Amino acid sequence: MKEDVKVLLVDDEKLVLRSIEKSLVRAGFDVEAVDDVTAALALFKETAASDAPFDIAILDLNMPNFEGYVDPTAGLQLLSKLLETQPGFPVIVLTAFDEVERAKDAVRRGARAYFVKGREADLIALVERIIQA
Repeated sequence: MKEDVKVLLVDDEKLVLRSIEKSLVRAGFDVEAVDDVTAALALFKETAASDAPFDIAILDLNMPNFEGYVDPTAGLQLLSKLLETQPGFPVIVLTAFDEVERAKDAVRRGARAYFVKGREADLIALVERIIQA
């Protein structure tokens, strides 16, 4: 059941974060939305040790990094830290730009998929496919 699927959603753009969060919740997912990488990593580690760990993460690429500076690779840095904590963990990387090289880099680093923002229905279908795999 979808409500048993726990999603970590990370994006520093508040409107985008809320829009995607609402779409995922409407689709029946249990969503924790966080707007920075430091808080996301802390929540991920805390939850990983609990009875209800996250099943998947959706991360923006371009947001402030762990030092607080806007960085187009902050999502990739977070991806690496999540996978260090839990190898093989499913992650979707979000971006506002359809850039093939960044997509390849995200996949090389372990992301299951790369998704361009703006088509939440397609994102929900992608989350469902990855969880069912």
